[in-house]
Amino acid sequence: MHYDEIKSRLNRVFCTVFKDDTILISEETTAKDIEKWDSLTHLILISATETEFAIKFKLKELIAMKNVGDFMKSIETKLAV
Repeated sequence: MHYDEIKSRLNRVFCTVFKDDTILISEETTAKDIEKWDSLTHLILISATETEFAIKFKLKELIAMKNVGDFMKSIETKLAV
């Protein structure tokens, strides 16, 4: 799957989880950039992403992610296996 397709699908996940169709993620997006992004919505976002892409994250992978770009790279790596 191409990076642009991952970004598009992940953006739809963000819009659904945060109930906001105006969200446009970028590689630099962090929790500070989205008003409703707290610890609970973070867990929901991870779960929704795992469902959308049929993947599973390990805790150490999640801890290492600093922004949406890291998130997309992790998804891309998992889908390449």
